[in-house]
Amino acid sequence: MSERPSGRPWTAASRVTVPWVRTRLRTAPGAAAALALLVAVTAFLAAALPAALDRYDEDGMRRALEAAGPARASVQIQTSDADMYLSDGPWEDRLSREQVEGPFAKLLALPGRALPLDADQSSAGVRTTRAMKAPDPYLSQPDGVAPVFHLVAQGGVAEHSRLTRGRLPKAPEDPGPGADSLEAAVTTETAEKLNIRVGSVVHFPRAEGDPLAVRVTGLVAPREPDGAYWSTLPGLGEPDLMVTQGPVPSQYWAGALLVAPDAGPALLATPGAPARYWTLAPDLSAVHGRDLEALTSAVASLEGGPLLERITATVSPHLDVSTDLDDVLGGYAGLWSAIGPLVAVAAFGTGTVAVVVLCMAGGLAAERRRAELALLRARGASLRGLAGRLLAETVVVAVPAAALGLLAARHVAGDLGLTTGSRRAPSPWSPPSRCRCAPWPSTVRWGCTPPGRTWSGPVRPSGAWSPR
Repeated sequence: MSERPSGRPWTAASRVTVPWVRTRLRTAPGAAAALALLVAVTAFLAAALPAALDRYDEDGMRRALEAAGPARASVQIQTSDADMYLSDGPWEDRLSREQVEGPFAKLLALPGRALPLDADQSSAGVRTTRAMKAPDPYLSQPDGVAPVFHLVAQGGVAEHSRLTRGRLPKAPEDPGPGADSLEAAVTTETAEKLNIRVGSVVHFPRAEGDPLAVRVTGLVAPREPDGAYWSTLPGLGEPDLMVTQGPVPSQYWAGALLVAPDAGPALLATPGAPARYWTLAPDLSAVHGRDLEALTSAVASLEGGPLLERITATVSPHLDVSTDLDDVLGGYAGLWSAIGPLVAVAAFGTGTVAVVVLCMAGGLAAERRRAELALLRARGASLRGLAGRLLAETVVVAVPAAALGLLAARHVAGDLGLTTGSRRAPSPWSPPSRCRCAPWPSTVRWGCTPPGRTWSGPVRPSGAWSPR
């Protein structure tokens, strides 16, 4: 039996092989911990950065839509005068509630996923397209100018508001052009600013006969006053303070009276040229920056393409579609094209730095262990064996560290809402400006006509053009 240098004989128990990986980790814990930390940080950045960039893009588009406001971001569809003039049946049938709500569900489904719509904030109804002067002396008149009103028969008022006083209006027994009086509700903001109470009667002069009397039966408080339901139409949730044009500008109020949804045909008794309308509000929670091209294409199709043809086939061939959503998306596209390269440089720079750091760490580790590896090679270790041992050392440390980094990135992304579609975007629509210029007394316009466009009806308070 051979003997060891100590003089003791070799035995089977003395030939126990010591595990290489465990021994290596115990002899160099600092290097293993540094490698684990480096891999965990790299994995964290690799997982969190794409989600952060995607969320940044989504937030940018949503902020652009929120800053534009519902009046510009919504799609407004309104029938023209020819819808009634060229109809074969009675005019009051064209303004019935069935003719309004029937096409509404179809309109909401037409754009599909290309342009997601918020059915809750979208609206439909009948409204007077011309503002009507109310000369009642008890109404607020800042500069002695009588206020103007639109009569609106919009569905869903009960669901989108809270009744604070009185009751909701009812349609007349015989709604039609022969109606002598109507019931209406107003928002609390309109009542406060125009000195309206429950029981007040607003009179609208007509070319023939007695003025139309509209009695206020209730006050409502909007549940989401900044939402598209209340903010798309001018003066619906809150009256606008307008300014007349001329040598001596004067201020006056422009508001809305909410009549019953079934009272649409009764608006023919007014000189306000009633028409059916539908407002389609985009769903901010389903809007993604990566869908910018599809959104732009859908909006263009709505304004003059296949979607417009389907809308006219669903509603009427005599209608107008208007929106400033294409301008909003175009502005965001221009902004993203300017800052996109900077964001890409930052992302690629971060990835390059991570790769360089990993390569430098590997090089330093190999240089530090050069003597050890050379000794193992001199004692007969094969390249395959050394590669296997080094791979085992790295895998034991790197794989758990990478898994922890990925889990940490997912946890942080979930807490910050960085995962795509992980939270519903709020709708803090910026309130539109409350002061616009309009001529008086020949024609009342709710806004200013953009250059190159003819005006023949109300314009939204944001300044966006309305086809009527």
